[in-house]
Amino acid sequence: MEVSIFVSVVAIIILLFLSAFFSGSETALTAASKFLLHAKEKEGNRLATIVNKIRDKKDRMIGALLLGNNLVNILASALATSVLIKVFGDAGVVYATLVMTMMVLVFAEVLPKTYALHHAESMSMRIAPVMRVVIFIFAPITEAVTWIVRLCLKFVGVDISRVGAGSHLELLRGVIDMHHGPEEETQEQRAMLRSILDLADVDVEEIMVHRRNVTMIDADQNIKKIIEDVLESSFTRLPLWKNKQDNIIGVIHVRLLLAEMSKSAGDISKISLENIVMAPRFIPETTHLYDQLQAFRDNKEHFAIVVDEYGSFMGVVTLEDILEEIVGEIDDEHDETVDGVCYSTEGTYLVDGAVTIRDLNREFEWGLPDDEYNTLAGLIIHEAQTIPDEGQSFSFFGFRMDIVKRQRNQITQIRITPSELKKDIES
Repeated sequence: MEVSIFVSVVAIIILLFLSAFFSGSETALTAASKFLLHAKEKEGNRLATIVNKIRDKKDRMIGALLLGNNLVNILASALATSVLIKVFGDAGVVYATLVMTMMVLVFAEVLPKTYALHHAESMSMRIAPVMRVVIFIFAPITEAVTWIVRLCLKFVGVDISRVGAGSHLELLRGVIDMHHGPEEETQEQRAMLRSILDLADVDVEEIMVHRRNVTMIDADQNIKKIIEDVLESSFTRLPLWKNKQDNIIGVIHVRLLLAEMSKSAGDISKISLENIVMAPRFIPETTHLYDQLQAFRDNKEHFAIVVDEYGSFMGVVTLEDILEEIVGEIDDEHDETVDGVCYSTEGTYLVDGAVTIRDLNREFEWGLPDDEYNTLAGLIIHEAQTIPDEGQSFSFFGFRMDIVKRQRNQITQIRITPSELKKDIES
């Protein structure tokens, strides 16, 4: 009798170890970072390759783990009940329930899963070869169980075969949002990574230089005046128009102008306008930044004219504009340091109406929507359904927005108060 009890106790301990193995393996294989394992696989790590292959068939993996876990838990509980009934009689059932519940909970569930959660990648690679064998052995049973589960779910109107894996882009955005580190440095990294993902969704009209801010050259001027205007400008490429500004006939390149001036030995009268003008490239305002970036690279160009559906001139976009969407503002010796945002010591922001929502979200990690409008003034007009007067205040998307200045029909300056400071002011 004592020998049989001893053997049963040893068997229970072994079964608890197996239960801990299955529980920890489940946590490790599901919690391990897909990206880290993919990187290790590319580096030639054989164990990472096995883990990735196991995770590719999640139904079979989960089925084998749950089958093994339940099998050893039930067997251990049955043995414990048998042993304790022999020792304590009918009361052994109660003792077995209490003891095995505590043993399974602590040593076969919480302990291994806690360890696996903190060492997911390393543990998943260590147990991968064993799990591959276990999954292969249990495959017929798990396939049958999976078929029964799918059939039952389908019977109640749930077809899991139509459930998608989700958007990889949204997964990437979630990973970017979870990126932590030194605050300022990490914020810049998050903004840069988000901007790269947004290139395929943002139109050039959202980042272009609007026509009212574009330096343009009138082709009807004499060549001397044209050269003076070009040299006074801080830009290397300037649109050339004739008769009306919507009629863009070319783009003057400063490099070509300097080359012509060198050839003419300073005699401006010998310079021909045709020799310093490049053919303009027109693009629709709905062109995505990613497509335009590829076009700039393929055509070896840095400058494009943006037009609307009627062919009217809307503005210009450059390669630098697109790059700034990724890395932030790139200031050179000719740039004016005017970003249109002034931060006050009270925690409020004085913002020009023409500042884009994208720039504000990027700089301060705000969540203002920009689907229906590009600028802060556009947001206020869209939400208020009117052009507000100076002194009016609005509360949109967790911010208080006070109209500071208005010129004719344009909102030129707004004071923004974030929600946290807004609550303090109101209280």
